[in-house]
Amino acid sequence: MSQKNHSTCVKVSAVLFCMLFFQFANAQMSFPGVDQKLETAKKELGGYVVAMIYKGDKVIYQKAIGTEFNVKTQVPIAGACQWLSAALVMSFVDAGKISLDDKISKYIPVYSKYMKGYITIKDCLAHLTGIESEPVHSGGLFGKKKFASLEEEVDEFASKKETLANPGLEFRYSNVGLDIAGRVLEIVTKRSFEQLMQEHITRPLMMRNTSFASFSAVNPSTGAISTASDYMNFLIMILNKGMFNGKRILSEKAIADMQMVHTTPPMIKYAPKGAEGFSYGFGQWILEADENGSGTVLASPGFNGIWPMIDKCRGYACVFFTKGTLNDERKDIYMDIKKTIDEQIASECK
Repeated sequence: MSQKNHSTCVKVSAVLFCMLFFQFANAQMSFPGVDQKLETAKKELGGYVVAMIYKGDKVIYQKAIGTEFNVKTQVPIAGACQWLSAALVMSFVDAGKISLDDKISKYIPVYSKYMKGYITIKDCLAHLTGIESEPVHSGGLFGKKKFASLEEEVDEFASKKETLANPGLEFRYSNVGLDIAGRVLEIVTKRSFEQLMQEHITRPLMMRNTSFASFSAVNPSTGAISTASDYMNFLIMILNKGMFNGKRILSEKAIADMQMVHTTPPMIKYAPKGAEGFSYGFGQWILEADENGSGTVLASPGFNGIWPMIDKCRGYACVFFTKGTLNDERKDIYMDIKKTIDEQIASECK
């Protein structure tokens, strides 16, 4: 190559680099209030936090605090994976393989033997099974489960757990409902929950660093690891009514069903302190809803500090990933940060 051509290539490369740099810079919005609140709360958030905000067709804000902690860092996401599991179940509803009104005894006959046969798939997704459960707490989320398989665990729900209420009447947040629904999918397809999640959700959404794989029983309720960038892809799909990169992952009806309020305040007999005062849909908490009971602000917090959220009226999704546990103090931090975001992004709802 001549010196002249080499010089020209260098100049063109420099121009292209600058164009890409400024394109990225222009894609970002300035959220000084969010920066300030994250820095101020750094200690309360455990010293490690990643924040991302998506609107339109791009990430408009991104910040990472903490050494070697960024949007690609894998962490356990605890209860935040219930949103993913509910979406997987709804993909089979879309395909006509199961119905929300199906009784779980249709697939797991042992539930009829123990007078739990009238529980439906819908009850499972909304934590309305009526089956007793242990309160959710951070200390028990990350240890190995005592069960060798999801089948073994779900069968024990039938045989050893008491019925505290008829299905559909009382809400108790736990791992019972989503784990039962996950087991139903395994029975219908004769494939593992992890395989199904990869085929229908994580692989189509390019969530390459998200997995439910485990050395013990797979756990659809609290057993996934993920990254902030992976989870943001999932939120983008939900925000876009089931579409991702021009491909339909879930139907608009499935998204709408997931976002409907399925609880009333008197129904809620147990909710984690970090979610008290919220309603519930399928796999997600509903922070705000319209007059028709359709959620407009949605979240699925995990007890290790993960807080994914969508504001439909303002058209954005955001996610906060941290290390540690989610407590009342962190909930207040995240909700305060949301107020700061909302000051810069106007609502389009009446």
